[in-house]
Amino acid sequence: MDATASRRATVACSSCGRLNRVDLSRAADRPKCGACGRAIALGRPLAVTDATFDRVVGGSDVPVLVDFYADWCGPCKIMAPVLDAVAQSRAGSVLIAKLDTDRNPAIARRFQIASIPTLILFRGGREVGRELGAIPHPRLEALLDGATR
Repeated sequence: MDATASRRATVACSSCGRLNRVDLSRAADRPKCGACGRAIALGRPLAVTDATFDRVVGGSDVPVLVDFYADWCGPCKIMAPVLDAVAQSRAGSVLIAKLDTDRNPAIARRFQIASIPTLILFRGGREVGRELGAIPHPRLEALLDGATR
């Protein structure tokens, strides 16, 4: 990505749920929520819901990888530490988001999620890649590398 390109994103505060517009080039400065003042942890997967999905995915200048998962899903639990590691290592250049398909069925239906985990990569609000099932870390990195060039 060009160093002069915008790297802003709309993210929900994990404490109060308020949507915030943040400058991802300053991710290391730990941006704070404009409503509650708590730090927004950009180095971790961010929860999205039916209500916030479009604003988060469509309001990002960087690629957004969404993990469609459920708490009871074994393969989803296998993916969790991989996604945590990628969120940490790519903080500021990619957003990693998680959508619980049991609690957010409208978005799951819209993207025809038939199995979980399903990982969908968005760029400019449009789907640019999809992987089904638990995938190895190198394959996830390759998916992201294709979208950040």
